[in-house]
Amino acid sequence: MSDPFRLDLDALREGLKPIRAFSDVSRDRLEPMRTKGLVHEHVRIRGASSVIRVPRLSHWGMPPKQHIAYQAACFERAAASGRTPRLHGVIAPAAGVPYGALIVDEIVGRPPRLPADTAAIAGTLAAIHTLAVPDERAPLPVHDDPVAATVAVIRAQAAFLAEAGLPPESRRVIEDELAWAERLATESIGAHHPLALVGTDTHPGNFMMDRRGRAIFVDLEKTLYGQPAIDLAHASLYTSTMWDADCAAALAPDAVRAFYVRYLAAVPRDFADRLRPWLEPMRRLTWLRTTTWAVRWSVLSARAPGKDGESAATRGWSAEARDPALMVEVRARVADYFDPATIARIRAEWTGADKLNLGQV
Repeated sequence: MSDPFRLDLDALREGLKPIRAFSDVSRDRLEPMRTKGLVHEHVRIRGASSVIRVPRLSHWGMPPKQHIAYQAACFERAAASGRTPRLHGVIAPAAGVPYGALIVDEIVGRPPRLPADTAAIAGTLAAIHTLAVPDERAPLPVHDDPVAATVAVIRAQAAFLAEAGLPPESRRVIEDELAWAERLATESIGAHHPLALVGTDTHPGNFMMDRRGRAIFVDLEKTLYGQPAIDLAHASLYTSTMWDADCAAALAPDAVRAFYVRYLAAVPRDFADRLRPWLEPMRRLTWLRTTTWAVRWSVLSARAPGKDGESAATRGWSAEARDPALMVEVRARVADYFDPATIARIRAEWTGADKLNLGQV
């Protein structure tokens, strides 16, 4: 089947024309880059030190104009950290570019090496999380109750459990964790959380190490104001550190603790003290959020892209519209995440005899 989301370089060239700094870019300077993720394609503008980020869909189900404005705001809000690419222009949604596109810095560097570069990732997250939170936060979402907001996402994703064909033991454990998450949401109503600009999708593959040894966070399409502990979890959980084949590694418990210690030392003491009680529960919730995302993806990716009654965003997950080799890789990762032995090993961080005890780091 042809890919309805394929890159249209002619449409991108037309979209560049109204942007003064890129108005004279010729089509032959547009170089598609290797596809690594599920949501964006990237095109290098040769000679401009810039990359065009082309969304295939909206994670939040936003209409295209709202979605590209939101993504632009994500980059603008994080820019003051000095640890994200700068935004240089916005291509409006149009024929051939249905979700629009962003022009951002090309980060020249390499993928992180784990665990050595976890310290740099911790420093970058600290730089982003300690940015001032403005009074006007729109169009970015705000999670005033981050537990409830995260559980709502988990609940929606878990609706696909019955279709996912998981091993019975894995499904039972996930359902036990869902029950725990629902209890936590109820028990934590009115609890005080530190609020910060957070990246949300902070797995190590979304960082690039630049020539100065800094970890640059490059995928900001889910940025919002919420709980920093989710970013810390997503940067160091097994389901995150194994996601990107270019930097995949399983972190030992001591490496995970060292990552948290480094981060807490890089933020103000009062911020660290308010965050510390939430490190473990938000890590547990983040694992459940990631795992139920994989449940949802495994179901939607198996569907044909033109199924009646599905939104454009839902159709965009279909594996029929993706690189087959990438789909083989992703399915292998997801199968590992669903393996009962993998789940047991991850849950040992909070249920086993040798728990991480992150509240004491």
